[in-house]
Amino acid sequence: MPNSTDMDVFEKLYEMTAIGNLIEEPGTLIMFVISFVLLYLGIKKKYEPLLLVPIAFGMLLANFPGGHMDVVPASAIEIDGHHMNLLEIAKEYGIMNFLYYSLIKTGFLPPLIFMGVGALTDFGPMLRNLRLAFFGAAAQIGIFTVLISAIAIGFPANEAASLAIIGGADGPTAIYTTIILAPDLLGPIAIAAYSYMALVPVIIPFVVKFLVTKKELKINMKQQDKLYPTTRKIKNLQTVKIIFPIVLGTVIAILVPSSVPLVGMLLFGNLVKEVGAATFRLFHAASDTILNTATVFLGLAVGATMTAKTFLNPDTIMIVVGGFIAFAISIAGGILAVKGVNLFAKKKINPLIGATGLSAVPMASRVANEIAVKHDPKNHLLQYAMASNISGVIGSAVAAGVLISFLS
Repeated sequence: MPNSTDMDVFEKLYEMTAIGNLIEEPGTLIMFVISFVLLYLGIKKKYEPLLLVPIAFGMLLANFPGGHMDVVPASAIEIDGHHMNLLEIAKEYGIMNFLYYSLIKTGFLPPLIFMGVGALTDFGPMLRNLRLAFFGAAAQIGIFTVLISAIAIGFPANEAASLAIIGGADGPTAIYTTIILAPDLLGPIAIAAYSYMALVPVIIPFVVKFLVTKKELKINMKQQDKLYPTTRKIKNLQTVKIIFPIVLGTVIAILVPSSVPLVGMLLFGNLVKEVGAATFRLFHAASDTILNTATVFLGLAVGATMTAKTFLNPDTIMIVVGGFIAFAISIAGGILAVKGVNLFAKKKINPLIGATGLSAVPMASRVANEIAVKHDPKNHLLQYAMASNISGVIGSAVAAGVLISFLS
């Protein structure tokens, strides 16, 4: 018979483990499963692994019972009506809360990521095909459709805007908008935005299947260029690519100043890329060191907001469903805009160009190109799709700025 001392040892060993916590909070096991699924999509399926892997692992860390790696709500860091400073937060709640409240809550990281994205973006395809840039704007219809619908079913306007911005298919934009308008929804908004970005190879073909005919999928953009050659060609593209971010940044700053933190940093990153050797070190820092560091911290900290308590509730499920609807409507909006133009234009456009009017660069363009090549091996439209895709990056950031201006 074991004596009382042995029983005490076994009891202490049991208390040391997290088994009791898992029994008391079975929702944690569901979060484990969600984390494992996201890790599988990121690692095995290669769906946005640079973002999905840190977000999924951050979620896993946050849900380890007793690990104290979850992000606490803002009310927890208040003392007598005043917020703790960062050192107090770090001491009381640990590294993940320090990262979240210093880098995420302040809106510091999304603009840095946009700077890195800008440094990796070539505006050349869009500048050579400016008429296709229109479809990047048309695809933003998903944002405003879901915004109106969410308000109609009872969501507060600020939360509806954060939900709707998922339709822009841009994770940093969704995070930045949510930080300002509905910070309590950051976890589910971020995971919905990045999950659907990762599922672009699934969602675009799904929408295309219902809206685009096989005949339309075979429209060859290069053949259309030969039949109807453009009469206006850019003589010095490199000069235009340097001037473009300066001029566009100035115009957007005047018209939608609240979008400057995102669009401005995107265009600055692109400018240091296009200037060339004189700013190569800045380009390298923006596109490599800074971008990679910001991505790691953003993913882990956002994932750490997603505990069973905050994620497993009806509002979160509605956000995930609404995000999918916004995403699908954005794709459909771009496709329908192309089909509308084709009714009147001699020079036809493949509707897949409209399907890439999202901010998921360059994945959406690659998916569209794969669909086109599947129906006609000679129909390579990647460069044309990029024109719409790149304009979608700018369009979603400007849309976010508009929402922030009206609702913050």
